[in-house]
Amino acid sequence: MLPWLSGRYRVYALLRDGSQADVWRAAGALPVLADLDRPHSLARLAGLADLVVHLAPPPDTGRHDRRTQHLLAALCKAKSLPQRLVYISTSGVYGDCAGARIDETRTPQPATARALRRLDAERRLRGFGRRHGVAVSILRAPGIYAADRLPLDRLLRGTPALRPEDDVFTNHIHADDLAMLACAALRHGRPNRVYNASDDSQMRMGEYFELVADRFGLPRPPRLSRQEAAARLSPVQLSFMSESRRLDNRRIKRELRARLRFGDVAAGVEAAWKERNSAC
Repeated sequence: MLPWLSGRYRVYALLRDGSQADVWRAAGALPVLADLDRPHSLARLAGLADLVVHLAPPPDTGRHDRRTQHLLAALCKAKSLPQRLVYISTSGVYGDCAGARIDETRTPQPATARALRRLDAERRLRGFGRRHGVAVSILRAPGIYAADRLPLDRLLRGTPALRPEDDVFTNHIHADDLAMLACAALRHGRPNRVYNASDDSQMRMGEYFELVADRFGLPRPPRLSRQEAAARLSPVQLSFMSESRRLDNRRIKRELRARLRFGDVAAGVEAAWKERNSAC
């Protein structure tokens, strides 16, 4: 996001690791050392910015997102509140939709603890927006990929996928397009609005792994039945294979005026292959 933001705004980056300050400063942001897990460290955030992009994930345990709670409490201590706030959430809040095509009106039914914490953050943020007149936009992102975020290690390990008749639909967004959508939401997002931040792909999970494997010259993953997968894979791996949905992304195009650089996964994987080859 920084190349677009730093040419238009003074950008502050909240960091809890001071060793990263020079990196962010060189990229065009002014570091603010604080930690969302330590509320007393957040005093400097009050009244600091008119626009806030909230990227921090929830804690690893529990049903609630205390980090978002601490952030909002700090922002409320100023007389001047942000005008806009954008939060990157997850499409996992929808839970399993049995492969249905869904839009943002679908009632969330999170099935995992991490999705419950994300939904808790969404509700806190939307409540904050309603109470204080802050335009809160929530981007529900699916699987984020880029040249450095591909399942190459998984393919090299031979981690299996489900056989086609048992496989689930999965959704994707390239990291560059997600950054663009967050910037677009800062300008065009409607108050208390949720957006499916997804590309146009309609793929099953195994098809995605095979696409990456074929382009990078790696073995395709072995295919298992759902019963075989339950016996061999970890609960975390299985959780990603237990939810099937297809995200309708018309709202980002209509309201955020989004023109995706990578309209589908095939285009993004091709660009990633070219980028990795040019760097070698």
